Amino acid sequence: MHSLVELARRSVVEFIKNKKVIAPPEPLPPEMSGKAGVFVCIKKHGLLRGCIGTFLPGTENIAIETINNAISAAVHDTRFPPVQEDELNDLEFTVDLLSPPEKIEEISELDPKKYGVIVVSGQRKGLLLPDLEGVDTPDEQIQIAKSKAGILPHEKVDIFRFGVQRYK
Repeated sequence: MHSLVELARRSVVEFIKNKKVIAPPEPLPPEMSGKAGVFVCIKKHGLLRGCIGTFLPGTENIAIETINNAISAAVHDTRFPPVQEDELNDLEFTVDLLSPPEKIEEISELDPKKYGVIVVSGQRKGLLLPDLEGVDTPDEQIQIAKSKAGILPHEKVDIFRFGVQRYK
């Protein structure tokens, strides 16, 4: 198990069991010391159980970003009830480190297997990670991201793409 995935798991276990936020490892390993947007997704028996993240870094390092987003995915994803202690052994984690978003001009610049997408209309933003089961075309990717942001299908949006390093 990659160290970032282990950090996400330990963060959730400690928070669910003891209501405590763990400290980042010291010294910080190189893979945790930079800054990046981080998404933590939790699955239970292969089904999504929570997924929350940041597309731009909001803390001083990847370790803190991972800890915060792991806990948020477990207890603050409004699509699901908070994770309970009796579920902890059944949970699987993935951690995605996001590259900085880059604006695209043409839909042909998207590849849903390689790039995630962010759509922006005013203050509304929707994000969809890459390489998701059942999302095979850029059009599907954009429509799902719009829906997540409450943006109507016909509304114009600015589109950004980003790459990820996914750890399981």
